[in-house]
Amino acid sequence: MDANHLRQQHRCSDGMLLPRPHVLHLSCRRSSQRCHGRQSLMVRAANITSNDFRPGVTLELDGAPWRVIEFLHVKPGKGAAFVRTKLKSYISGNVVERTFRAGESAVQAVLEKRDCQFTYPDGEEFVFMDNETYEETRLKKDDLWAKYMKEGTEASLLFWNGKVISVDPPTTMELEVTDTDPGVKGNTVSGGSKPATLETGATIQVPLFVNIGEKISVDTRTDTYLGRGKKSF
Repeated sequence: MDANHLRQQHRCSDGMLLPRPHVLHLSCRRSSQRCHGRQSLMVRAANITSNDFRPGVTLELDGAPWRVIEFLHVKPGKGAAFVRTKLKSYISGNVVERTFRAGESAVQAVLEKRDCQFTYPDGEEFVFMDNETYEETRLKKDDLWAKYMKEGTEASLLFWNGKVISVDPPTTMELEVTDTDPGVKGNTVSGGSKPATLETGATIQVPLFVNIGEKISVDTRTDTYLGRGKKSF
């Protein structure tokens, strides 16, 4: 099957519709010159078969990267064996079910995670620096991750085919509360909560006793309050 056909095809072999791929805008600079990413990003994806499927195996399907999250080898009494899978899209986060013939060929997606640092905003773009190569990567602002970015924040950028497909800030961060209702004394144990805006612009629910200027610990995956920050004491 040629590349043009793969780009045009967006239905699974079992008729299930898969989302068309969408990736974050990316440009890359090094020493004021444009670069094309690390050599490892140019490695061709490897061919595997459905017999190799395990949780965490990455696949290229219909022009997008997916991850196997569940699989089951089935050998019916009659008919050919097959592999039933659940796949999660790296682009949209959608989970779909797809069935493969036993031994069916598949293309393994080649992904690379880079440790970077957010250095500064530039208009509607955020500029990240690779901690190893010092290359700059510019991404259009995305509220899913930008709400936890401040200058100096470490982040993991996931690349596929030379494009950034996800940005992960640290799992937990210590951030200052910049806006919230005045704290209520004596509510250190009660289950009440109120909205609070953090220094990066994120808004989360915090206990009633939290005040403006306090540092709090936040789980960036769930937007939840974990406790007072160490610098608050």
